[in-house]
Amino acid sequence: MSEDTASEVLDTAARRRWMGILARASASEIAARLRDAPPLPAHTRLRGPETGLVMVRGRQGGDGAPFNLGEMTVTRCAVGVGGAVVGHAYVAGRDAAKAELAAVLDAALQDGSLRPALLGAVVEPLAAAQADRAARTARKAAATRVDFSTLAVMR
Repeated sequence: MSEDTASEVLDTAARRRWMGILARASASEIAARLRDAPPLPAHTRLRGPETGLVMVRGRQGGDGAPFNLGEMTVTRCAVGVGGAVVGHAYVAGRDAAKAELAAVLDAALQDGSLRPALLGAVVEPLAAAQADRAARTARKAAATRVDFSTLAVMR
């Protein structure tokens, strides 16, 4: 693998991570984190924000034949920053402000000079909060867990 290809793979993985974190955060959470971040660059809307439907597909058992589960509302937005960088966002629901904010952050995070500050002020705190919520949910679910092997021994 060449150095350029390895860099692209790393950038794609990093971008996939920060976009996932931004998509799972609410607009108010993102805005609250932006108060402590450097100012975002000026941007121009290239597309949207637009709301529409996408078909959600599933697979029985995770690896069975695919089937159409149903439709889901999604809002998308694309912005340009500095004429060279384009940021994209697709978010669940109808929150146009969140879609535009996530697209601007995507574009800003692609800039190597802004990335460390934005990762530290916005993305990493959001990731920590999401991990904390997931851990709390897992603890609640674990508290209601039933161990069926003990029931078999009691017979």
